[in-house]
Amino acid sequence: MSLKSYLQAAPKAELHVHLEGSILPATLLTLARRNAVDLPADTVAGLQSWFSYRDFHHFIEIYVTITRCLKSVADYELITYEFGAEMARQHVRYAEATFSPSTHAWLGVPAAIFLAGLAQGRRRAQQEFGVTINWVFDLVRNASPQGRARHADYTTQVAIEGQEIGVVALGLGGLETGNPPEDYQPWFDKARAAGLHSAPHAGELAGPDSIWGALRSLTAERIGHGVRAIEDPALVAYLAANAIPLEVNPTSNIRLGVYPDLESHPLRRLYDAGVILTVNSDDPPLFNTTLNDEIATLPVPFGFTLAEIDEILLNGVRHAFLPPERKIALAAEFRAEMQTLKSHHLP
Repeated sequence: MSLKSYLQAAPKAELHVHLEGSILPATLLTLARRNAVDLPADTVAGLQSWFSYRDFHHFIEIYVTITRCLKSVADYELITYEFGAEMARQHVRYAEATFSPSTHAWLGVPAAIFLAGLAQGRRRAQQEFGVTINWVFDLVRNASPQGRARHADYTTQVAIEGQEIGVVALGLGGLETGNPPEDYQPWFDKARAAGLHSAPHAGELAGPDSIWGALRSLTAERIGHGVRAIEDPALVAYLAANAIPLEVNPTSNIRLGVYPDLESHPLRRLYDAGVILTVNSDDPPLFNTTLNDEIATLPVPFGFTLAEIDEILLNGVRHAFLPPERKIALAAEFRAEMQTLKSHHLP
């Protein structure tokens, strides 16, 4: 027993993970064969080699190709169910998974299809694994300027209607460069008026201005990535003073070239400056990682103590888009289980 085994067994919440980017290679091959989609490889090893990115544009190309493999209610149910199984394997009790409705619609899949599949898979994951999955439906910045309003209207309406199957927030993903958050304010205003939370990506491939825009125009309650806040001391101070959490994904940032290595990553500096952090996996198979792998980086190279790591894990519950009473109860469950696990793993 060791710190490593404790961190693997510890209860967790994941707040920044993309459903489409969580499809395991073996499942992707099954879906591609089922739906007659040609992939660049026909083995798991081949797909893992394919998941090597020249740049963010290339990553998006691969992401869209993966999405083309989803056609039926059964397909969406399968990937949601398997996502729940993988979360349970890593002792994740609660997840907010991001999903991009407009990409599926653009590829010809009606909302009725994917909503039914997500709902059925979510229900099975709760029943069989005890994993609660809620959804962040995100606007995709990669839409053409001509199609932006149409795609954003569609996603926002589907997100509002999807609250009955666990949609809790509107997100904003895709290429930041040339697509500032301010352009999406009307749709976030509409979503928030309908009861959804605001959880845009910002400060990944673009700098602090993108984060300021998400805060000021989109009333962001959490920031997806946000690591480039470190370039603006005033922004870091603002995030800390206003308790705005960052959803940090270290391996993703390395694989997409935001930082050259973990030693250069600002995770520790942001924490020391008082910024609330959660640690997440983003697109685990695409980056050859898991949430457990991301948590395992906290002691080395980042130098977090056990007490600090426990606090970061608890942040995933404290800053989830759940009713306050549910967050309090879940945090208490986590603390009690952590204490019991320590007696077994850290004698």
